[in-house]
Amino acid sequence: MLFLLLLFANLALYAWARFGVPAEAADPAPQSRELAPEKLKVVAPAYLPAPSAAKKPASIPASAVSCLEWGSFTLADAPRAEQALEPLSLGPRLAQRRAEEVAGWWVFIPSQRNRQGAVRKAAELKALGIDEYFIVQEEGEHRWALSLGVFRSEEAAQARLAALRAQGVRTARVGPRETVVPKVWLQVKSVDAALQARLKEISRQVEGSELKECS
Repeated sequence: MLFLLLLFANLALYAWARFGVPAEAADPAPQSRELAPEKLKVVAPAYLPAPSAAKKPASIPASAVSCLEWGSFTLADAPRAEQALEPLSLGPRLAQRRAEEVAGWWVFIPSQRNRQGAVRKAAELKALGIDEYFIVQEEGEHRWALSLGVFRSEEAAQARLAALRAQGVRTARVGPRETVVPKVWLQVKSVDAALQARLKEISRQVEGSELKECS
């Protein structure tokens, strides 16, 4: 009886081992998926490649100002202003814009009563190194006065007066004067930051002038 029990127990164990194991647990070809250990290498952390950083977008250059203009100048003063820009070697980037402007203020020496007096005063100005003036000859209260510049704003006129006083002119004054005058603006195209800085530096040397974006 004991013998039979042992026999049935062995048969049950064999049947469970042979047919009871789930199919997915068995590996019919384990060697086909075995890694080749002889090809594995141990790499030190120092020799591992650095993780790829996110690609940075290309830097965008600062936008250049498309056009700046410097002015405004009378027809007589424009050549001197162009000469001041010669060291910049602007070439075809430099152009002129002509305009008619209403000047509301002027710097002047009051009427000298007659032409002879005006000529004498002009000679005094020349002796002080001042060439930018003209003698008013039109009829009216300002005939034989000497104009030392016409300006769109009182502030610009006062700046011109201060410069004249520094040169020794004592009788000039600022006053309102509505008149239309032809003016010249010097336009510079394709201006980058470095050129803009140079233009600002030059424009500061001319009292009453203005540097702005092209109209």
